[in-house]
Amino acid sequence: MRAVIQRVERASVTIAGDVVGKIGAGYLILLGVGHADTRAEADKLWGKIFALRINDDEEGKTNLSLPDVDGEVLVVSQFTLFANCRKGRRPAQATELYEYFVDLVRADVGRVQTGRFGADMQVELVNDGPFTIVLDTDEL
Repeated sequence: MRAVIQRVERASVTIAGDVVGKIGAGYLILLGVGHADTRAEADKLWGKIFALRINDDEEGKTNLSLPDVDGEVLVVSQFTLFANCRKGRRPAQATELYEYFVDLVRADVGRVQTGRFGADMQVELVNDGPFTIVLDTDEL
């Protein structure tokens, strides 16, 4: 799995003119599911993201994790994070892993919003910092 994690002041996702997900301060996670990914990769990836200390403390030092700041999360599927999709997962399998990942996030975070897997989405965000991290489970 691959994820682009952006620390945001706010973010939203719109489909056909309707806002389907919207958060305040927290993380926008653009999530790509690869052909060999399993629930184990989802577990590993979420564990790493949840523990990342990329939020500022009272002194302005990047020292706090998502739960430390009571951050919100917007998860948006983005298969284009895998450039070669010819041998990718069938949509049903990728959808299942995307939904499993979202369930992991919901188990730990009070406010979680999502886009819609496979939809044409418009994502808006105000990047905080800007602060962007790219993670790939093959490298964790």
